Amino acid sequence: MLYIIIAVLIFGILVATHELGHFASAKLLGVKVNEFAVGMGPALLKWGKGETQYSLRALPIGGFCAMEGEDDDSADPRSFGRAAWWKKIIILCAGAAMNFVTGVVIMAVLYAPAAGFRAEFYGGPLEGYGTEDCGLLAGDRFLAVDGHRVLVYGNARFFLDRAGETIDFVVERDGQRVELKDVHLPYQERTDAQGNFTRLRGLTMASMADPTTFLGKLGYAWNTCIDFVRVVWISLGDIVTGAVGLRDLSGPVGIVNMMGEVGSQAPSLLDAAWNLGYLAALIAVNLAVMNLLPLPALDGGRVFFLVLNGILYGLFRRKLDARYEGYVHLAGLALLMCLMLAVTLSDVGKLFGR
Repeated sequence: MLYIIIAVLIFGILVATHELGHFASAKLLGVKVNEFAVGMGPALLKWGKGETQYSLRALPIGGFCAMEGEDDDSADPRSFGRAAWWKKIIILCAGAAMNFVTGVVIMAVLYAPAAGFRAEFYGGPLEGYGTEDCGLLAGDRFLAVDGHRVLVYGNARFFLDRAGETIDFVVERDGQRVELKDVHLPYQERTDAQGNFTRLRGLTMASMADPTTFLGKLGYAWNTCIDFVRVVWISLGDIVTGAVGLRDLSGPVGIVNMMGEVGSQAPSLLDAAWNLGYLAALIAVNLAVMNLLPLPALDGGRVFFLVLNGILYGLFRRKLDARYEGYVHLAGLALLMCLMLAVTLSDVGKLFGR
């Protein structure tokens, strides 16, 4: 139960951090903020400073940044609606940027004690698979597999598993960068001596730890979060192609439950903290990417309409009626709520084994 509570708090903090990005950028760019709240629901504590009211609310599930003229027309010259288009884009994107930075900071903290990071190497061919002359040499360090950069440990194996029969590699060999094009490495199905079915490409992977520095740890934290972004895009692609279905998606209920399980199943408190921190960073980056998708009701959708109106004004000296944009966002919000409800029901069903 303790880890469930911690998971709820982490999720709430990440959402509040997103709103902090909007708040800080709005203040920096001179847009009036009426209220900034941490938490949702009834206010436990309120205080005012300057033109902005601050509040701490009862439910630790996020927060909000209420800007003047954000959702309606305001005559205030410092309202969001009357701000320059570039200021609006910065403010809208700042929430996602803050989530991404939060993910980098979390990973930098988790990596702080590390003496080094493991790198993936080609270990050599498997006997009997005919891959001895594939072009790879034992000791080659993978830099890119099938057009994807190897950013962190595990990337080479991941993209090798997803690749087709022919694969492009970029490796480091004796300190030199070597490109290998169209390496033929199809999966080969076998049955081993114990009668177990295998499906392998006929090569082995090896790893070695490289020592690191303070800057190296920061760079690896950054690469980890960039890899998170890549994983989110790959997952979105799998959703579009139908490779994953509704039951493979998780909403807040599923995420909190997963974080609770990860924490409670860890062998020690230190391991639990590390695992929860890693998941928190992944979720923070996930929130950043998802929020910038050009979909109605999301920040990315609002940026899309800003860009669209800019194009229309440049071509025809006209903009879309704000009412119609509002209708689109309202419809998008309704669809998003329906999707969240469906995913939540699916998460609850998983909890009860249905």
